[in-house]
Amino acid sequence: MVGEQLENNVVTISGRVSTELKYSHEIYGEGFYHFLLEVPRLSDSSDNISITISERLFGKQRLTVGALVDIEGQFRSYNSFGERGSKLVLTVFARELNFPEDESAIHNSNKIFLNGFICKKPIYRSTPFGREITDLLIAVNRAYNKSDYIPCISWGRNARFCSNLNVGDNIRVWGRIQSRTYQKRLSGGETINRVAYEVSLSKLETADARRQEGEPKLEVAGAPDMPDTPPIDEPGTQIERGAQAAE
Repeated sequence: MVGEQLENNVVTISGRVSTELKYSHEIYGEGFYHFLLEVPRLSDSSDNISITISERLFGKQRLTVGALVDIEGQFRSYNSFGERGSKLVLTVFARELNFPEDESAIHNSNKIFLNGFICKKPIYRSTPFGREITDLLIAVNRAYNKSDYIPCISWGRNARFCSNLNVGDNIRVWGRIQSRTYQKRLSGGETINRVAYEVSLSKLETADARRQEGEPKLEVAGAPDMPDTPPIDEPGTQIERGAQAAE
């Protein structure tokens, strides 16, 4: 059962460590750390992906800035509470860590597979240039009756298909994790820089409606809101989504 749920959320990601390790938290004596991983795209740009890792994975091998690493894990979500309320935080939770000798050993630096359920009504729209987009929020079951809520974005004919999905539909998706920097204007008029993470979909399919015996029923009532990000044509979005999906 737990093994099946682990296979519902699979990430393989490679790149270079771009920030120093920062202590995050401890569970039953096991320390966890956070850092950003710079993941190259096919173009000259790159994504800076949040990574959470146990101290037991890297041991005496130091994760220094510039180190080339290959990580397998899951894309996790949790709610962070602060002075301005709660927000959905996304991070790759590392389960395996390797240190490739060079970049030629890396064949696909950023890929993700999710098998989950639509937990918010899909949002369909088009850009001023006529590009069709649908935003999805997918709930992926995790062990111990937990779920991760993953924002996804689809394009073109996939966007049209996703716009007709309903809350509770089981869907399998393949794609890549991308980061997007934008500016958020606060009520007082000042602006702050933020980074949004989402899965850009390259392939998707609806899953068999028949549940396997013992699979937990999805509860969507407590699903979080879509992440607080601007529409793609809002001034201040520093990375235009359409250019990302074309890679």
